[in-house]
Amino acid sequence: MSATGKCFLVTGPPGVGKTTLIIRVLEALKLSNPSLKIQGFYTREIRDGAERVGFEVVTLDGRRGPLASSKVNSLESRRWPNVGRFKVDVSSFESLALPELQVNEDTDLFIIDEVGKMELFSSSFFPAVLRVLESKIPLLGTVPIPKFGREIPEVARLKNHPGATVYTLNTSSRDAMKEQIYSNLVELLQNGKIQ
Repeated sequence: MSATGKCFLVTGPPGVGKTTLIIRVLEALKLSNPSLKIQGFYTREIRDGAERVGFEVVTLDGRRGPLASSKVNSLESRRWPNVGRFKVDVSSFESLALPELQVNEDTDLFIIDEVGKMELFSSSFFPAVLRVLESKIPLLGTVPIPKFGREIPEVARLKNHPGATVYTLNTSSRDAMKEQIYSNLVELLQNGKIQ
């Protein structure tokens, strides 16, 4: 059984700053407690000038690799799944993200940015997310907003989990939300609710 109140999910429209918020909370946590063991990954846009041409997955120790691209056109990539104009490199994603989601007793916090359509093309990804969710370790993650009013079933499952708190980000709430999530995580970690 998972601990209650230890899953923090940030949602909002594309480009509102979900990943930036996660990184800012992560940086603040590391600054206030450098000994925290934090595992996970985030996704980052790849741009060519003003045009978004892809995404990469970045582990918290700095390793990076492709997640999706609109520019790739190899024989292998023709078999990859599509999200809009982007081809998703599931193998690259899995090689970086899945090891980061291994539940270890000495881990203090998991960062998962994002549980979205591209990442969910990996059949191993959501079961790994569920193992994290069911552990005693807090989770800070991002999820997309419903498109055309339809929620991705796995995202709905996370948002409806009894231990989940969902924060809807908009441009005017970014700074206050960063402080609120940071404070909630610090309190959770300091009070030993995860032990």
